[in-house]
Amino acid sequence: MTEAPSDELRRWLSAVETLSAAVTSGRDLTDVLDLVAATARDLLGFDFCAVLIPDEPARTLVITGWSGLSVAYVERVNADRPVRLDAADPVLAPSSRAFRSGAPVTIDDIADEPDFPWSGVAREQGYRSMVSVPLRSGPAVVGTLNGYYVTAHRFSDQELERLALLANHAAIALASATLLTRLSRLNASLRDQRDLLHRSEEIHEQLLVVSVRGGGVPGLARSLSGLVERAVLIEDARGDILASAGDPAALPGDADRAGGDADRAGGDADAPHTAWDVRPVELDGETVARLWWPREPPLSALDRRAVDHAAVVVSLELARLRTGQEAEYRLRGELLADLLAGVPVDEVRERATRLGHDLDRPHVAVVGRVTGTAGSGTALQRALRAVSALAATEKPRPLVAVHRGDLVVLWPAPDDERPGAPDGGPAAAIRRTMAAAAPGATTTVAVAGSPTPRDHTRAYRTARGSLDLAVRAGRTGTVLTLDDLGVTGLLLQLDDPAQLLAFADRTLGPVRRHDAERGTQLLRTLRTHLDSGLHRAETARRAHVHVNTVAQRLHRIETLTGLDLTAPATLVEIGAAMTLLEVAGVGG
Repeated sequence: MTEAPSDELRRWLSAVETLSAAVTSGRDLTDVLDLVAATARDLLGFDFCAVLIPDEPARTLVITGWSGLSVAYVERVNADRPVRLDAADPVLAPSSRAFRSGAPVTIDDIADEPDFPWSGVAREQGYRSMVSVPLRSGPAVVGTLNGYYVTAHRFSDQELERLALLANHAAIALASATLLTRLSRLNASLRDQRDLLHRSEEIHEQLLVVSVRGGGVPGLARSLSGLVERAVLIEDARGDILASAGDPAALPGDADRAGGDADRAGGDADAPHTAWDVRPVELDGETVARLWWPREPPLSALDRRAVDHAAVVVSLELARLRTGQEAEYRLRGELLADLLAGVPVDEVRERATRLGHDLDRPHVAVVGRVTGTAGSGTALQRALRAVSALAATEKPRPLVAVHRGDLVVLWPAPDDERPGAPDGGPAAAIRRTMAAAAPGATTTVAVAGSPTPRDHTRAYRTARGSLDLAVRAGRTGTVLTLDDLGVTGLLLQLDDPAQLLAFADRTLGPVRRHDAERGTQLLRTLRTHLDSGLHRAETARRAHVHVNTVAQRLHRIETLTGLDLTAPATLVEIGAAMTLLEVAGVGG
C-alpha cells in the first residue's frame, strides 16, 4: 500500500524534529550520527546506512554513525581498509569521490565494478549497491551520508533529491552536534582548569602558611613531600643540603647531585640522572637552590603545580633569610668600622654583646682579599656568607664583615695563645672557606694578633699592611703571617705609624715630591731597581728604557737624597722607607 503524501510529509517532519531535538539536547556526537543514519534508513528504505566524517588529520573518512551495519564491518573498514582522501590514491572510494567533488556518487551494482576495493567486505556485509551523498555545512563538505541495498538498485533523480534534502538536515545536525561537543569539551576543560587553579591556590597558600609560621626550608620540604607523595630534597646553589623529607633511600646522594643539571626541570630522558628530576629555584636571576625528587611515578599536573609553587615559596624564604643576613652583615660591618676607626670599646660593647661578640678578649685580625676574577665583588659576597657561616659555629662569635673592599675577621684568640704570635689555624680555615665559596678566584689571607685585648685597630692595620705588601709583590693564594715578611713585618708592628711615615718621608720625600712636581718616575725606577737585584740592565729591561736612562735616574735620586745607592746600609734604609710608603699608599 502506497503511503499518502501527507503521511509521508508528517513522517519526514517528525524525523527532522527528532534530529533537531537530539542535537539541542547535548547528546554525544556519535549518538547523533547514529540517529542520522537510522533516520535515513527509515525514511528512504535503505538496508544499511552510515555517516562518515574526516579524522583529525583529514586523511581518511571514518564511519562514525551507522544503522544496520555490523560492528565487525565498521571496525574492519576503519582499521584495515580506511576510506582515504589522498588525491594520490589511484582508486578512490565512492565516499572519497563524493566528499572531494561535493556531488552524489552512486554504484548500482558492485558486481559491475571490478576495481571496487571493498568487494570483500561488501560481500561479508551483504550489500550490492550504494550511494554516497556529501554533507554540506555552508561551502564546506563535512562528511558523507551513505546508503546501501542488499540488491542491485538504480538510483532515480527523485531518490537523490530526497537523499540530498535529508543530507542537508543531517549536515546541520552534524555541525551543531560537533559544535556542542566542542563546547562541552571546552567547558569540561575549563572546569578542570578552574579546579586545578583552585587547588593550585590552596597549595600555594598552604606552603606560604608553612613559611609564615616559621617552618623554614625544612617545613617546606616536609609539606611538598606530603603534597606530591614522594621524597623531596632541597639543596643550595653550592650543593649543600638545606632540607629533605621522605625516604632518604629514594633521594640522590652527593655524587648523583654533583653532576646534576641545575637548569633541567621536569626530566630529560637524555640527562645523566634518569632516576630523579630537578627543579631550579631562582632569585634575582640567580639559581639559589634546587629541588630534587624521584622521577617515578611521573608527577601529575597538580603535582607539578605544587613543585612550581614550592620553588617560588622556597625562593621567598631564601630571600627573607638573605634580607635578614644582609641586615646582620650591615650591623656587624658598622661595628667593625667603628672599632677600626678608633671608637673606644666601652662605647660599642653593648652592640657587640647583642651580636655575640666579646671585645674584651684578645683577637686575631685576619684580612682576606679576593683577586683574579672579573666578578670579584660577587665572589667577595659569597665569601662573606661562607665565612659568616663558619664563624656562627664559634663562641664567642668572631666578628666578620667587609671593610674597604676586603673581608676582615676579628677572631677570638684561645686563652692559652699569645695574641701577638697567632698560629695559622683560623686564618687557614678562613682562606679555605673563601676559596671554596669563590672558585676561579684567588684568595689571599694575612693574619696578625693584637698586642692588648682591645687593640683591634693595630692588629687590623698590621694584617692589612702585610696583605697589601704581599699582593703588590705577587705573593697571592696563601696565608701570610708577620714572620713571612721579615724586617718589613717588624716595621709593621711598631707602635707609632706617624714616626714611621716621617722616617720614610725624610728618606724618600724629596724623590716623591720631585715625581709629583715634574711628572717623573724616579720612585718607580727605584722600586724596579731594588726588585731587579740592583742590576741596571735588568732594571732597564723591566722599565722599558735604555740603561743610560736608568743610570741618569739613579744619579738624580742620589742627588736628591744625599744617599749612596751602592752602600748596603743605605739600601736597607731605602728598602724600609719604600715599603712604608707603599703600605701607606703613597709609594711609586
